[in-house]
Amino acid sequence: KLGINKRTSRRQTFPSSQVRAVQEFGAICQERQPDVVKGVLPYWPRIYCRISMDHDRRVREATQQAFEQLVLKVKRNLAPYLKSLMGHWLISQCDTYSPAASAASAAFQAAFPLNKQPEAISFCKDEVLNVLQDNLLKETADTLSDPQSVPEEEREAKYIRLLTCSLLALRRLLNILPEQERELLKERLTQLITQGKFWKYSKHKTPQIRGAFFELIAIMCADAPQLIQAEAARACSAVLLSIDDTDPVVLPPLWEAVLHILSCVDNCWTHVSARKGVMPKLWVLLKEGGRGLATSLHPNLLPFISKLPAEVTQPNLEFSRTFLTSVIQGLSSDRATSSPSESAAIIFATMECLRFIILQNAGDEQEQRNIQNMLISEQLLPLIDRALGNPSLQTGPLFPQVSDMLLSWEKRVAGKETPTFQRLLSDFWEGLGHLCTTYVDREEAKQTALEGIASLLQNMHNPNSASKQTKKKKTVKICFMDKEDRGQGEEPPRETQVVEEQHCPLRNRHLLDLVCQLAELNMVYVSERESERHLRFLSQLLGAFPSPQVFQVLLRPEEIKPEMGPELRPLAENTAVYFLLQRVTVWLKQDDRKDTDFLVDMVFSIFSNLQTCDINNQLFVFLKQRDLNWSVTLQLIEKACADPVRLGVCVGWLRGPVLGERLVGLAGELCVMGLRGSPSSSSHHAHGWPLISLTLSQQHNNEPLIGKAYVKQIIDKLHATLSEAKGMSDAGNMEPLLTFISDVAATFFSSVKDCLLLASAEELLMTVFQLCAQDQIFTHLSGTVLQTIKKFKHLSIVTGEYPCMDLSTNRLPAHLCVSALLGRIIFTATSPDDQQVKADFSEIPDLKRIGETHSFIYFFPLSERSVSTVLVLCPFLASEERESLIALCVAELLNWQDSKQDCIDSVRGCLAVLLCCLQADTAVEDEILLAVVATIAEWRNSREEWFLFNSDLGKVSTAGLLLAVEMMRFLCWMVDHSPTVLGNTHWDLLLCSMLAWLETASENSSMFLNPLVQLFVCANCELIVRLSEFFTSPPAGVQEQLPPELNSEWKEFFLEGIHNLLLSLSITTQNNQKKSISTNHSNLVIMAVGEALTYIPVELLTQNKLPPRFVADQRSSLPEPLQTLLNTLSPLLLFKARPLQLAVYHILHKVMPLLPESDSESASAKSDDEDGEEPCLSPPAALMSILSATEELLENILGGVQVGEFAVVQPLSMEHCFILGYLLAWKLLFTFFKASSSHLRAQYALHLKKTRSLHKLLLHLFRLMPENPSVPGQPAEPSSKEPKIFFTESLYLAPRKTDGLQFELPHLACSVYYGALKDLPAMVRLWWNSQEKRVFSMVDKFTSKYVSGVLSAQEIASVQSSTQTFENMMVKARSATREVIATYSVDDIFIELVIQLPQNYPLGSISVESGRRVGVAVQQWRNWMLQLSTYLTHQNGSILEGLSLWKNNVDKRFEGVEDCMICFSVIHGSNYSLPKKACRTCKKKFHSACLYKWFTSSNKSTCPLCRETFF
Repeated sequence: KLGINKRTSRRQTFPSSQVRAVQEFGAICQERQPDVVKGVLPYWPRIYCRISMDHDRRVREATQQAFEQLVLKVKRNLAPYLKSLMGHWLISQCDTYSPAASAASAAFQAAFPLNKQPEAISFCKDEVLNVLQDNLLKETADTLSDPQSVPEEEREAKYIRLLTCSLLALRRLLNILPEQERELLKERLTQLITQGKFWKYSKHKTPQIRGAFFELIAIMCADAPQLIQAEAARACSAVLLSIDDTDPVVLPPLWEAVLHILSCVDNCWTHVSARKGVMPKLWVLLKEGGRGLATSLHPNLLPFISKLPAEVTQPNLEFSRTFLTSVIQGLSSDRATSSPSESAAIIFATMECLRFIILQNAGDEQEQRNIQNMLISEQLLPLIDRALGNPSLQTGPLFPQVSDMLLSWEKRVAGKETPTFQRLLSDFWEGLGHLCTTYVDREEAKQTALEGIASLLQNMHNPNSASKQTKKKKTVKICFMDKEDRGQGEEPPRETQVVEEQHCPLRNRHLLDLVCQLAELNMVYVSERESERHLRFLSQLLGAFPSPQVFQVLLRPEEIKPEMGPELRPLAENTAVYFLLQRVTVWLKQDDRKDTDFLVDMVFSIFSNLQTCDINNQLFVFLKQRDLNWSVTLQLIEKACADPVRLGVCVGWLRGPVLGERLVGLAGELCVMGLRGSPSSSSHHAHGWPLISLTLSQQHNNEPLIGKAYVKQIIDKLHATLSEAKGMSDAGNMEPLLTFISDVAATFFSSVKDCLLLASAEELLMTVFQLCAQDQIFTHLSGTVLQTIKKFKHLSIVTGEYPCMDLSTNRLPAHLCVSALLGRIIFTATSPDDQQVKADFSEIPDLKRIGETHSFIYFFPLSERSVSTVLVLCPFLASEERESLIALCVAELLNWQDSKQDCIDSVRGCLAVLLCCLQADTAVEDEILLAVVATIAEWRNSREEWFLFNSDLGKVSTAGLLLAVEMMRFLCWMVDHSPTVLGNTHWDLLLCSMLAWLETASENSSMFLNPLVQLFVCANCELIVRLSEFFTSPPAGVQEQLPPELNSEWKEFFLEGIHNLLLSLSITTQNNQKKSISTNHSNLVIMAVGEALTYIPVELLTQNKLPPRFVADQRSSLPEPLQTLLNTLSPLLLFKARPLQLAVYHILHKVMPLLPESDSESASAKSDDEDGEEPCLSPPAALMSILSATEELLENILGGVQVGEFAVVQPLSMEHCFILGYLLAWKLLFTFFKASSSHLRAQYALHLKKTRSLHKLLLHLFRLMPENPSVPGQPAEPSSKEPKIFFTESLYLAPRKTDGLQFELPHLACSVYYGALKDLPAMVRLWWNSQEKRVFSMVDKFTSKYVSGVLSAQEIASVQSSTQTFENMMVKARSATREVIATYSVDDIFIELVIQLPQNYPLGSISVESGRRVGVAVQQWRNWMLQLSTYLTHQNGSILEGLSLWKNNVDKRFEGVEDCMICFSVIHGSNYSLPKKACRTCKKKFHSACLYKWFTSSNKSTCPLCRETFF
């Protein structure tokens, strides 16, 4: 029991040792029985009181966590020791390190329920106060810590923390004690606060102490006011004279104390001078905007001035002027102008204080009138003036606050202060009118000011639309003293404002008068000078005030009653309509006007005024008499659809005859112009088709936006136009027309529910179908139109499986288009919701007969066209129907000789349909499959030309190539699903045919641009891939049923032949593509060949038969085949085809681990006695040439992106190709490094350091890695599992991968960075330390957050799972603390070393701490620790490799090998050599590298030890 506590009380030489000890103690408390743990209690108080105040915050946190476990175990048995623990326990709950404080509070709550805590603290109150008094009055930095062993900085930090915690603990003690218990402590507390040292804490240089002190004073004022009143002079001076303290930690508690002092001490201003000591400091603080702390300071201003007595505020006029002027001046401070929250806090405080001062001076005396005038003319109106020129103030809370203040004043007009507030309102509106007129009455009026005036007037008119931030402000809630007007300091409820607005004629009259005045003045500039700014301002005014009085002033007297037609007589008295017809429509029709958006808003403002008339009639008149542009009509409908209120107003006009007939006419005009091929006007082109599309696709209450009859007429016109275009020979000239119609139809069919219920819509759909089915040779349509028609949800064209296109025109045959469309129709019509539902042809009467089994016989013998149809229908058939179809196909295949004509089309079709049914998981007997294979074998004997062996594929027919492809696909399926059916002869046929087909493909490499030849090569490579997978890992139980010699034949004969051909084929393919135009089709062959090559064995790579290829001046120790392989394949890493790049990567990845062996042999052959610098070796020259070639390219691509920003690279672009090759080359290099020995790795690293290659890589990586490397596609909701990131998920580099390519480079960049940190940690650390501050911190933050945890866990796991054993040394790891413990013992010597991984591993230095040691001198012990730390810091390898190196060093030391007297190590830290260079004078030996560095740095050739000339 005592041993546990001895471990926690060990000397604090290494803090992490103490952390481990405390953590182990907590674990023991959790695991052991209560009776065992209780034995610790007598020793625990002394230990706890010491380590709970430890300088290391980790120790403090671990101590509280262990204490909680102790409390949970011993429970009531803790009571006898409570008094000796409680003082430091309470201090720990106020720890400045939040996790430690939370842990202490958790332990306290575990010991005492919430209702028992006051009782527990009352029980120990005297002992707690003793501890706190000693800390506050007696302790110093030197008495807390030993000056001999603890640095001054650490002593001072511990003392400051103790003072802060003690002040906060005293505050907590007073707050939690009941009142009667506080009375018992009154005398002792009086002794404390009478001490001068206590009051000096208010001026302490540390902000934390000052903040804690003011918190204590505030709680004393609230809970023990008599104590403060007794020391009023000191308290008032300490608090009020510190009013200008603006430290963020101090200001909130300081102002809390200020308000408490003003309330607690009645005569507080007798102890300090308000005019000399307090107010000047406050004015300076307010003028500076609170120095960035307005959100904390300004909410306290109103309570502060409300508590000021008359003697402080006299004379009231000057005080109020100075106070508000200082507050408003704070808006000009830098922080207030850049921070909306700071500015808002100042505005709130200004308006609250201004309203309070007005209420305090709401009388008719001359002084009060002077104050009122000053507040309006010198404060409020200038503040509004400032806001009109500042957009940020316009969007803030000022305008809502002004509106709220006016609402409050108008409510008071009905009370006893009627004259005062009437005068205030009159003065305000008069001043505001003059201010607004000044801004509007300018030809070059500022747009910002006009928008500000409009915003202010809108807020006054409708306070409900005020910014919601007035409700969300975090300020002190104010309630003025007048009981009749409760709640004026807060925003009135929304419902109340609506009622009040209806009963505020005074405000409405003033406001409307001002609006009319501004509108009339504004109209002068619009009419006479055509000011665009004033016109926009007028639109904003009418949007908020669409009243008849405003429209009255906008019209000239002679325009009030113009001549009206009979249809307008009902509107004879409506000035809004006159304004609309006489003014707005004129502005809308101006040809040079580009922006009509705000004018359309003005139109809706006018319509909102017409609530007593027939709205539809007004719109009818408006559109009938004024021929507006289609762009205006489009804007009208768009704005109506965006607002339900506007849509409700306009729905009658939208569904009426005027708009409907005009739209039908517009559609007709567009179609006629398109058929003629003549260009239409810009308005028609830009707005006509979008308008037609919008009116067809939008709905209102599940009804069309326009009348149903007009929808039908428009679709009929589109249908008729398409029908006419379908039969015209020059349809190619109508591509714009067909594209527009396709876009409109696609939008209509995808937006409108049950659109196919319209007969006209069904006819339109059928016409589109027919147009697609018609051969492009006759329609002359380009792929652009077909791509447009692909947008159809109901007719989605899917490209056929077979690239049977006309090579001369590159067009898809019409029968494939029809088949694909037919399949899509069936798929959509029969299972719209569940794609797994089988087709029910009864729902499609016209196709019902196709689904009947006996009808399939009409497709036989199968032709090219009928095969396509059957292949489309096959996946939707029932299993019984597919079985019948298989029977028909097999019968046709078995009777192939009975055909009187060339049956190659029928045979190919039968194989294709049979395979399609098999791929749909149709049950079939093995005998049937065997019969089909036997038939293929029969073809091998009687129709060998069908197999195309040694054929010129350019002369083979389409049917012949497709038959060979179908045979390959069928054999692939057999290998995957029924390999045991095949006998020995069948396997011979399969393997020999596969190899012969590959030879044929190699002989026809010049024909690879032919899509059918590409299909032939791809099918052959797919067969090779399936066979490679099968023989690499055959399914369970299959191996025994195969022919006995099959596996050996595959490995000894076929494997070598296949991959030799594939290697040469890959070189030939990329050479052909370089000579021709790069196409996606040629990439298909590269992708297929590349995937097949990934299965090549390493043995074939090391003995490849590629043509020799060497580079001049290339130094290499590799065997010729390997060097040829590298020189041939490495350049292909930059080839402009991603599949080939990845295939080359997978091939080279297999040989990388073999390459260091050659360098190891050559390095060992070199002399170790060279006097030169540290030896360096280049990694494979072929890869280094790739890096040097791409580094400049990447600098050009990424040079404009700042390090730390994410550069988005377009997938499959040229940039993507270069970056991919560059990163793949680095992944290969890391594989090479990992396979190298330690001394070789050091030489390779030195080469990279000299070339700065890794430096450039890391800079590029931090442009390619995303800021948040999360794997896409994860659920948004947080789960219990850790989110997947690119560093935890393996990278899938497959040549065939086509989805998610936009995430490939970011994932690959993260993988390369992870590899750099894992395999070259020392070099990455060196680079990191050399970076500028911004990059340094960004790299540290990113690595710590995303990589270090993963890498540390893997490093610890590798130590735990390692099978490597060391003589005389044992290694174990602790994952929880990220520690590795090495124990070295030989004879009587025992050494324990603790290796601690940092939080930002491997960037931060790995710390090596001392464990136990026996039989080792202190100096030697320190040298060994320093050596291990050096090895771990500077070697590029794992922790186990560093430990192995250190152990060898210690072993050599025990064997008698002396240290090098330069580096004081036996084994050199970087090249791992022994000291061999001996001085002839003193006989001491040194490392060659150390001597070279000594000579070059000292410019001398003397021995470092004896100073004699070194020979």
